[in-house]
Amino acid sequence: MLNLNLIGYGIFIALMVFIILVVGKICYRNGNVFVAQLIPGHIELCQQINKALLIGYYLVNLGYCAVNLSFWQNITAMPMLVEVIAIKMAGIIIILSGLHYLNIYVLVTQIHKLIKQP
Repeated sequence: MLNLNLIGYGIFIALMVFIILVVGKICYRNGNVFVAQLIPGHIELCQQINKALLIGYYLVNLGYCAVNLSFWQNITAMPMLVEVIAIKMAGIIIILSGLHYLNIYVLVTQIHKLIKQP
């Protein structure tokens, strides 16, 4: 008997690692430009903020994916496998987008308070 849960775990982990790495790389590359525009003249601080955001992004997403695996139901059919993978990936992608917009909001509204210039 074929264990569909193991197949599902493999597909889910492969897809999520790919998505996490690609989106992280894109956000890191484009984030340098965005943060540099928010804090002109503080290039090193901008790079450190962007690196911290990338590390936090990787930790949150990989951790959430790992925890998410423990809440899977027993998969009994191939259509159910596709459904579970789609629902789990959609949940993570929604959380990713929410965190992304929260980061943008915090950066735009709070960063100038942190670096008051005399």
